Amino acid sequence: MSELAPVTGIRNRKLAMWTFIGSECMLFATLISTYMVYRGRNLIGPYPHELLNVPFITVTTFVLLMSSLCMVLALAAMQQGNRRQARFRLFLTAALGLVFLVGQFYEFNHFHHEGLGLSRNLFSSTFYILTGTHGAHVLGGVIWLSTLFLRLGSGPIDAERIETVEIAGLYWHFVDAVWIILFTLIYLLA
Repeated sequence: MSELAPVTGIRNRKLAMWTFIGSECMLFATLISTYMVYRGRNLIGPYPHELLNVPFITVTTFVLLMSSLCMVLALAAMQQGNRRQARFRLFLTAALGLVFLVGQFYEFNHFHHEGLGLSRNLFSSTFYILTGTHGAHVLGGVIWLSTLFLRLGSGPIDAERIETVEIAGLYWHFVDAVWIILFTLIYLLA
C-alpha cells in the first residue's frame, strides 16, 4: 500500500510514532517530576540507600543498552536485505529486553521481601510506579519485536518492512533513553 508523505516530508507512520514518543515524554516527565519532588521525604524506612543494588542494576542497564545496539544492527541488516541477520538481531534485541525485565522482577521481589511494598513510603510508591511504567514499556517493546521477528519469516524485504523495523527501533531507543535518565536519578543519585 503506497502512502504519500505529508508536507513535513516524514511518512505518516513515522510521524505517528514521533507523536506517540512526544506524548510518552510528557508521561515520563510527569512521573520523574513526582519522583524528584518526593525524593528524600520518607518518614519511614526502608530507605533507598539500604536496598538499591547499584552493581546489579548497572549490569541490567548494560544489557538494555546492548539491546539498542542490536536494534541498530537489525535495521542495518534489513536495509542490506539480509533477512537472517535481521531476524537474529531482532530476536536478540527482544531477548535482551526480556533479561532486563527478569532483572527488574528480581529487584521488585527483593524489595518486597525487605518490606518495601508499593504503599510503604513515598520512595516505594514513586519508585514502583516509575520503574513499573518503564518496565511495561519494555514489555510492550519485547512483544512488538517478537511479532516483527515472526513476520520477517517470509515475504519480501521491501521499503515498508524496513520502515516498520525503523519505527520499532525509534520506540526501543526511546525506552532505553528513558532508562538512562531513570538509572541516573534513582540509582546513581540516591
